[in-house]
Parts: sequence; structure tokens; C-alpha cells
Amino acid sequence: MSAKIEERVEEIARGLLVDAPELELVDVEYVRERDWYLRIYIDKEGGIDIEDCQALSERLEEMLDREDFVPDAYILEVSSPGLDRVLRKPRDFEREQGKAVDVTLYAPFEGKKQWTGTLAGYDGEMLTLDDGIRIPLDQISQIRLHIDF
Repeated sequence: MSAKIEERVEEIARGLLVDAPELELVDVEYVRERDWYLRIYIDKEGGIDIEDCQALSERLEEMLDREDFVPDAYILEVSSPGLDRVLRKPRDFEREQGKAVDVTLYAPFEGKKQWTGTLAGYDGEMLTLDDGIRIPLDQISQIRLHIDF
């Protein structure tokens, strides 16, 4: 159910962003924490600001109220995915190719449960790091951009 809601919200948000080609829709999440949250993550070259988030939030809220397909009460959030964004979709891997990533596994692979390296490849089944390590995606619990302090 939440996947269908995410898909529909993504369609609506993409339609709204046609008027703002500098903005990129990064991800949509519909998750239950204490309450239901509908989170839309956007970005642009140089980063987004509060006006970008507010403008999309207002237009999106209007469309969501009109279509009324989300069955639960929810909190709408539009924000940046952050510096250490999670990579989930094929376009995330394409966009972040050549950048450092932190890879967390469900169980150790070649003796390690965490890997940090440069994203060198992604084919939908395997993630390749710059040192030639190929990790099956079904063994990966999370992939984030690496932040070097």
C-alpha cells in the first residue's frame, strides 16, 4: 500500500517540478513512525533553501488534498536529502558515480560488515567499489554518501 502511495506522490511531484527544472526529486517516503510521514526529498545544484521546500510543499499539499488518495492522517515534509543521503534508486547510483559511499551489510562479506569506497559501478544486482570489490545488492542493508570530517 505505501509503495503505491509513494509512486503516486512521485508522479504528482514530478509534474509539479516541471515548472522548476533546476530542482530534482530525489526520493519519496511514506513511513509510519509515531505518526505517518510523507517525506519528499528534493535537491538542486548548490543545495536547496527553505523557499524551494515551501513552494513545493504548498503546491503538493493542494494536489494531495484534491486527489485524497492517502487513507491515513499524515505529516507532509519537503526537505533536502542531506549530505549523507541514502542511495536507493538506479538514478541515485548514476548521479553519485565516482563519489565515496559507506556500505552497510546484513552479514559480513569477505570478513567485513561495513565498506567505504568510491562508487565505481551498479548494475541492478551488484555494487562495485573502486577497489574492485563487487557486493551483491541483496546483502546490502544501506548505502549512504560518505562524509569525510
